[in-house]
Amino acid sequence: MPHAVIAATGLFTPEQSISNAELVAAYNAWAERWNADHALQIAEGDVAALTPSSVEFIEKASGIKSRFVLDKAGILDPSRMAPNLPERTNDELSIMAEMAVKAARQAIEAWGKPVSEIGAVLCAASNMPRPYPALAVEIQQALGIDGFGFDMNVACSSATFGIKTAADFIASGSTKAVLMVNPEVCSAHLNFKDRDSHFIFGDVATAVIVESAETAGPGGWDILGTRLKTEFSNNIRNNFGFLNRWALPTDQAVPPTSASKAGPQDDKLFIQQGRKVFKDVVPMVSDMIVEHAGDLGLDPTGLKRLWLHQANINMNQMIGRKVLGRDPSEDENVIILDEYANTSSAGSIIAFHLHNEGFAPGETGLICSFGAGYSAGTVFVRKRA
Repeated sequence: MPHAVIAATGLFTPEQSISNAELVAAYNAWAERWNADHALQIAEGDVAALTPSSVEFIEKASGIKSRFVLDKAGILDPSRMAPNLPERTNDELSIMAEMAVKAARQAIEAWGKPVSEIGAVLCAASNMPRPYPALAVEIQQALGIDGFGFDMNVACSSATFGIKTAADFIASGSTKAVLMVNPEVCSAHLNFKDRDSHFIFGDVATAVIVESAETAGPGGWDILGTRLKTEFSNNIRNNFGFLNRWALPTDQAVPPTSASKAGPQDDKLFIQQGRKVFKDVVPMVSDMIVEHAGDLGLDPTGLKRLWLHQANINMNQMIGRKVLGRDPSEDENVIILDEYANTSSAGSIIAFHLHNEGFAPGETGLICSFGAGYSAGTVFVRKRA
């Protein structure tokens, strides 16, 4: 059976960026206003005063220094604290499709082949704008691609699950080339009124063209092996869904200050118990990488570069140490979350897209994602001549 090749990648980055200082100023203004509005309840001990955020807290907890977003003004408005993204008509290209198309066109240009050679479009992301029609089919139409398309959601692991699916299509002979896109508007599912998570996410879109080795030209990356893993956990969750409209409205006087104190409506946004996630995910992912490498006959300590999911710098550094058996250099364990923040499924692809230079033919690296589910995916690649 033909094996698959990562032939090209693309990246769309929004024009607007928010620094930690700007984000903290907005959150603290909102929290100060909230504390003033609830001064009597705070004084009587009925509710706790909200604690200010700080640049130092954010950078120590995550390593994030800024994030790109589609709408900066709405997020930094203390009276709104959410992006302002007006709904588009059914005749307009949706926001997420527009992002994905921009990333895809960059990948297609780098690929250098006509879209007529692409037989499938996979849209793999942590959120979709609607249940149907599939976003992938909208993207397919906008790019003029025949064949088929569908959406898939495995939260932060969606991209590696998408690459695995594309590689399987190629191995089965279903198609010779697949476009896999990851549009992520993470600012829209983030509770900017939650001090413990208001800094985590950014917006972006990535694209990957996976092609059969039988038709691929020189260059690119042989996919040596892919592996997927899931374990159920409530430690990262978002309960937003179509059944919410039938839930009775509830009066929520106090917003959460952590996931454990989330109110009845706040679980319709991103919530997580960060310490539990760290404790569970780091060993799960580290062991998975080492075991998969061994099954492929690879020495994990000899990997030239790791392109890991960009959620938290402390997680990435610890996984890097466990896999390589030493403290990795900046070149070996790529970090882009300082500039992009957590972009869910797109993070590892951004890292790969921006930092895949310096490989000689035959050298190997790893694309790896992990997140809600729990879910994790590993994609070992080798530079082609």
